Amino acid sequence: MTALLEARKLTRTLGDAVRQEILHGVDLSVERGQFVAITGHSGSGKSTLLYLLGALDRPTSGEVLIDGVDAGALQEEERCQLRNEKLGFVFQFHFLLPEFSAAENVMIPLLRRGVPEAEARARAAAALTDVGLAELIDRRPGKMSGGQQQRVAIARAVANRPAIVLADEPTGNLDSQNGERIIDLFERLNREQGITIVMVTHDLDFAQRASRQVVLKDGRVVADVSAPSSARPS
Repeated sequence: MTALLEARKLTRTLGDAVRQEILHGVDLSVERGQFVAITGHSGSGKSTLLYLLGALDRPTSGEVLIDGVDAGALQEEERCQLRNEKLGFVFQFHFLLPEFSAAENVMIPLLRRGVPEAEARARAAAALTDVGLAELIDRRPGKMSGGQQQRVAIARAVANRPAIVLADEPTGNLDSQNGERIIDLFERLNREQGITIVMVTHDLDFAQRASRQVVLKDGRVVADVSAPSSARPS
């Protein structure tokens, strides 16, 4: 079976005069429908790896294949198209535009992709309903709680119907209750819609909710464990 997302011998080095190697030959293969948590201490290379997997950065060496396509072999415009078609992103900060409503924030990537406005509006409403915000589609971010804003960001990530959602510390700016709601939502989207999720998190309790945990230490994968299906929420 061809992996949906694959890293082959990834390295990432920063600096010129003083070079710092962040990742050391990382291999990672993610199959369709998995929910993968990437954990490790601060500085272990988690976010660097996620940015490479999402074609937001280029490796110093090695390859990233997204649904079989070598992202490193593409020109920048082609990489942007690949990201827009295959990936959804959720970051620690929601990056919503304050002057637009929840629905409009979700619509923006769809409109940029060329989806007709009526269809984009319908898909935004459906995505916001899926994340439990049907009653807030016309509300602006400034009138929402932090947890609600992050759910809008998740709706924006999934409205484009991506093959993979990449999440970088999606609960990092939330209290424990709202953090639980976000992880509950990821579990449901993965279970009910089959969305493949790769999530970087420092919270080991949240990581245990994923179907698979990958642990980084000093830029290397030191553990890769799949949870028994009987141990995961049904």
